[in-house]
Amino acid sequence: MSEVNNERDKDFIDEELLIQALQEGNLELFRNEFIDLLSYDKARFYSKLDDELRNRLYQYLSPEEMAELFESLDIEDENYQDLLAEMSPIYAAEMLSNMYADDAVDVLNELDKEQVVSYLTIMDDESAKEIKELLHYEEYTAGSIMTTEFVSISANQTVRSAMYILKNEAPDAETIYYLYVIDDDKKLVGVISLRDLIISNDETMIDEIMNDRVMSVSVSEDQESVARKMKDYDFLALPVVDFQDHLLGIITVDDIIDVMEEEASDDYSKLAGVADLDSVDRNPLTAAKKRLPWLIALLFLGMFTASLIGRFEETLDKVAILAVFIPLIAGMAGNTGTQALAVAVRGIATGDIENDTIWKLIVREAGTGLITGTSCGIVVTIIVYVWKEMFFLGVLVGVSVLVSLFVATLAGTLVPLLMHKLKVDPAVASGPFITTINDIISILIYFGLATLFMNYLI
Repeated sequence: MSEVNNERDKDFIDEELLIQALQEGNLELFRNEFIDLLSYDKARFYSKLDDELRNRLYQYLSPEEMAELFESLDIEDENYQDLLAEMSPIYAAEMLSNMYADDAVDVLNELDKEQVVSYLTIMDDESAKEIKELLHYEEYTAGSIMTTEFVSISANQTVRSAMYILKNEAPDAETIYYLYVIDDDKKLVGVISLRDLIISNDETMIDEIMNDRVMSVSVSEDQESVARKMKDYDFLALPVVDFQDHLLGIITVDDIIDVMEEEASDDYSKLAGVADLDSVDRNPLTAAKKRLPWLIALLFLGMFTASLIGRFEETLDKVAILAVFIPLIAGMAGNTGTQALAVAVRGIATGDIENDTIWKLIVREAGTGLITGTSCGIVVTIIVYVWKEMFFLGVLVGVSVLVSLFVATLAGTLVPLLMHKLKVDPAVASGPFITTINDIISILIYFGLATLFMNYLI
């Protein structure tokens, strides 16, 4: 598959020719080959260049052309600061001012405050004002990902005049598939699609053809909630309003795709017990710093598990064979807990789990834990009896597996639900974390039962 993709890439971009043109200073050849490429291909080529060739590329592209490339760039957030530092401040500021405001804000959010102020000072007043307004919104909210480049029209105008506004504002708008209708107080009152506008009679009034049942999101709404609405209703864009329904901006589907990728990556990282997912080019020291906090926390939990086993030393001295089955019981409890955790976290993330379905999920997972626990317990009982010819030991291990799997399934379900209720990201209940907790629970159950029925084991 990778060979097919590489061949396909070569059809779109001749990297060797472009690099040769940069090295030889052949401006005409470079621009002839580069300018008509897709933005994504331009960004991929740019990200592969070394410092020297990137500096030469800045001389060959205008800030406006560079802005288009920068909007498609897919790099680690911390790398933006280094790339902007390569450019002259005037060039970088002009490039940022030519980007869509929401994309420019994403870049500026990765810089120091002094750098942000410096770039905003150099920019033209209109772009700086637009970007400043977006910078004030809290990160990961609708306000932080919305764009102010949209087309709005009045309800009391004709289709003809609306088309005139559209033609004039379309070049600067991020999308024109929807036109948003506002009243004299700039409050959102309706929406009209480009299709409906085109097929309507020129003299028709906008308020006659607009849809007044327009869905919007609050400027302070969480970006994950916004993404869920976009997915559920298949919108290409969503208007963003303040608490008085004034239209502030729109969120487009391309930004939502980025949000969904970001949220999925974040949840997966937490489920794996990592601060965030590592990129391939991240150095070992940086990667280790991201992973160590979780590992150290889990190390202390592991020490607690070890000390817990130590408390049952007398039980182990009397029936040493009990130690053989510790990994079996702890491992099965950890696995079933992680399965339940994955179901709960996914349900919360997709919005499938709501207040009226929580108890349904808990009852279902409890039933699942009981069935899987009983089945595994019976199988383990038979295996231990045949293997060690100790019937009561088999029963003890089987019952411990049954109870541990039942409790672990409930824990894997209840912990993320509780965290969600407390407004804490449920993905924090990561796989390694819930596994370690279930290790502790299963060992308590196993040795507790063994101590209780010691007379039958000796």
